Amino acid sequence: MEHTPVLLKETMDFLRILPTGHYLDLTAGRGGHSKAILSRLTTGQLYAFDQDQSAIDALSPLKDQYNNFHLFHENFVHVEQIMKPIVSSVDGILLDLGVSSPQFDVAERGFSYRLNGPLDMRMDQTQIITAKTILNTATLKELTAIFRDYGDETFAYPIAKAILAQRDSQPLETTFDLVDLIKRVKPGKALQKKGHPAKQVFQALRMAVNDELNVLDKVIDQCANLMNIGGRLAIISFHSGEDRLVKNKFKSLSVNEGTRRGIESLTMAKEKPFFRVEPFVIKPTAEEIKTNHRSESATLRVLERRVYEK
Repeated sequence: MEHTPVLLKETMDFLRILPTGHYLDLTAGRGGHSKAILSRLTTGQLYAFDQDQSAIDALSPLKDQYNNFHLFHENFVHVEQIMKPIVSSVDGILLDLGVSSPQFDVAERGFSYRLNGPLDMRMDQTQIITAKTILNTATLKELTAIFRDYGDETFAYPIAKAILAQRDSQPLETTFDLVDLIKRVKPGKALQKKGHPAKQVFQALRMAVNDELNVLDKVIDQCANLMNIGGRLAIISFHSGEDRLVKNKFKSLSVNEGTRRGIESLTMAKEKPFFRVEPFVIKPTAEEIKTNHRSESATLRVLERRVYEK
């Protein structure tokens, strides 16, 4: 199963790969971005992370092909702890927060509302909590908040209420159990809208299962600590909540806060040694969206460490 990396050209352009540099791909997936980085390195090193064992298995042959490729079966929330003993700082860091095509396309992983499988949705299949766990144990208030806050789901409350009513007699077991329930709850007008009616709930559940926003918040701070002078952090997000978090974190770290062109005093630069690379928002081209529809919601933002240090 092939996975087409999103915003590949743009990401490589903005990372400005140095042939002798050190780089982190914290969401290696099936290696699309990693391979592009490796092709630009000579004596430089790439350190790739992924918490999904299937991704690690798929990427392992690259270690035989490239002696400068280092692979870690880890959640990227541990990146600073793992990397500091190896290399004090790096020249570029990439996070692609999307679910890879192979994860979506394997029914047993439970990510897809189009395939019938167990309600799993774990990126790290060794963790205990699954989508089934949350659906069958969370309170009405908790489920409503998950669907509303992580999925922007208009019908969060009635869907959550229906889940509680159903699980009293029959626990939700499969992805199609959940899809059928959502279709029963949503009114006809909502079902006729563009897009699958279960998309937002599935997205919200995946984010809750993997605690994605909390982990992302923590890793951005760690990445800032690992960046060389002139180093860049590139983050591709696919959800408004993720992108809002990235935007606000980058703004809080950057010196061009409150300005358009990023012209600040030396004093201010010493306080916040980063700036947001313009354009602040990079989106896929119409051509990319046409050839890879999963790129449509992607947003790329880039942060750079300035010359001035604290």
